[in-house]
Amino acid sequence: MPEGPELHLASHFVNESCRGLVFGGCVEKSPISRNPEVPFESSAYHISALARGKELRLTLSPLPGAQPLQEPLALVFRFGMSGSFQLAPSDALPPHAHLRFYTAPPGPRLALCFVDIRRFGHWELGGKWQPGRGPCVLLEYEQFRENVLRNLVDKAFDRPICEALLDQRFFNGIGNYLRAEILYRLKIPPFEKARTVLEALQQRRLSPELTLSQKIRSKLQNPDLLELCHLVPKEVIQLGGKGYGQESGEEDFAAFRAWLQCYGMAGMSSLRDRHGRTIWFQGDPGPLAPKGGRSHKKKSKGAQQSPEDKMEDPPPPSKAPSKTRRTRRGLPEQTTAQQPKRTSLQKDSEVSQITEKRKRRGRQASGLCRPQRIKADTSSLETEGTSAS
Repeated sequence: MPEGPELHLASHFVNESCRGLVFGGCVEKSPISRNPEVPFESSAYHISALARGKELRLTLSPLPGAQPLQEPLALVFRFGMSGSFQLAPSDALPPHAHLRFYTAPPGPRLALCFVDIRRFGHWELGGKWQPGRGPCVLLEYEQFRENVLRNLVDKAFDRPICEALLDQRFFNGIGNYLRAEILYRLKIPPFEKARTVLEALQQRRLSPELTLSQKIRSKLQNPDLLELCHLVPKEVIQLGGKGYGQESGEEDFAAFRAWLQCYGMAGMSSLRDRHGRTIWFQGDPGPLAPKGGRSHKKKSKGAQQSPEDKMEDPPPPSKAPSKTRRTRRGLPEQTTAQQPKRTSLQKDSEVSQITEKRKRRGRQASGLCRPQRIKADTSSLETEGTSAS
């Protein structure tokens, strides 16, 4: 899922790609998108973007003399699981381009597209940030820090620190991979009580005898959890590209993958939190770890994995494998002596079932029993067109 750094990289992409481009006409929405229509039309306008936490604001600004007369319009996007912006030729739109802004003639016609494969992304008209979200961990660090430490009495901090870090009222921009990387660097158990971890920061004071440069150096060398909530996302932004990529083949995703130290890495353990999100960590999970939860340790690609390593929720036990499956798995063939014995009741039941099947076949062959043809009612089924998805 795109997190704070990905939204900031997306805003940078929009501003760089659209600099010098003039857009024109109507804004086009995919017919299968459930998001609102964008009632904007202008013969000439510019597009700019600004990110804050896990939101991105897109502003459409008409140029002087553009027709019809139109006030600037702002849209606020939340990317969901797979949202992103792409610039493409108008005759080669990417799949799942659910909102499209076209350039004005002359010149090759291009389209800035909001692409969302899983359609969990959302946009709203008006340009207001979603109420209730806290200050951005990247752009509003001082306000972010104050907001957390001032509200430690909130029930959110009764929860494990790994869950509190996903609460956008306090950690706007932090998501699943960032929380794992932050806690790993500080060796904080993910299921330690959030208030226990954060209350210690209220007492942290640097010596007044230190110069400003010494204070800055001290913070960079020994950052606390809230400082890492600001510094770690900045590291991802400095990598460039798109950050947490959706396609493993992207070149910039390779740089991001090399940057990771904990999230999804070999040798790390994982557990699911109360919301079903997987947290990666090393060592003791902490006192608030879910009861009955089994920690799974990720092995390297070269290591042989057990079924429990390959899937978090193994399926229920099935019947004994067939001879073909046993051969494929390298298991010894099951002999007659090893096969479970059937009781006389089971044998009689099987014989009666076979006899009944033969009788039905005989009646069907003689015309005594004709199978009825059932017509399925498909009037209630709805299908979505794939051309615009």
